[in-house]
Amino acid sequence: MAKKGILISFEGGEGGGKSTQIVRIRERLTKAGYDVIAVREPGGTAVGEQIREVVLSSKNTGISFTTEVLLFQAARAQIYREIVLPSLKAGKVVLMDRTRDSSVAYQGVVRKFGKDLIEQLNNMSTQNTYPDLTFLLDVPEELGLERRAKAGGMDRLDMEAKNFHTQVRRAYLDLADEDTTGRWVIIDARQSLDDVENDIWQQIQKKLK
Repeated sequence: MAKKGILISFEGGEGGGKSTQIVRIRERLTKAGYDVIAVREPGGTAVGEQIREVVLSSKNTGISFTTEVLLFQAARAQIYREIVLPSLKAGKVVLMDRTRDSSVAYQGVVRKFGKDLIEQLNNMSTQNTYPDLTFLLDVPEELGLERRAKAGGMDRLDMEAKNFHTQVRRAYLDLADEDTTGRWVIIDARQSLDDVENDIWQQIQKKLK
């Protein structure tokens, strides 16, 4: 597939403000004249939203880690086939609330399935598609979890022990540090929403030029 559009992903642990910033950035890009679509993982399609309900439900604390890995990949395969790849082919800017790097951090590193295995599955699910730009909205896990608790609706992963979230943050920072493509940008998500938005927007403007 000849990718004409731009894929921008937003990654990080819980409470970093990914969904909030995507709404803001989508509005800015639209005003600037870009054709923009925003999606979330898992979800974004009829099949994906059903998978999301299963994999994130607080009722399913007994779900096996292997099941978790495969459900995330199944939802990813569906959203790439239905939405992401056709949108990129059409020249759109695609904003994603999580994608392949979430699986590398959560399942590859923290669940210990290994980065190589997860990346093989990612390549299958995304048809070898990588983001052009990835924002890591980094926030200390204590603050992130506090924000999530205040927002309500804690899901199965939110309810994991604090050490789990500490490991997730470390895994993300290591991924960004090890990157050789230049697509990762670490954003200090402790800042105000406006400051975070401005930092992200500056980086997007550079990329679009």
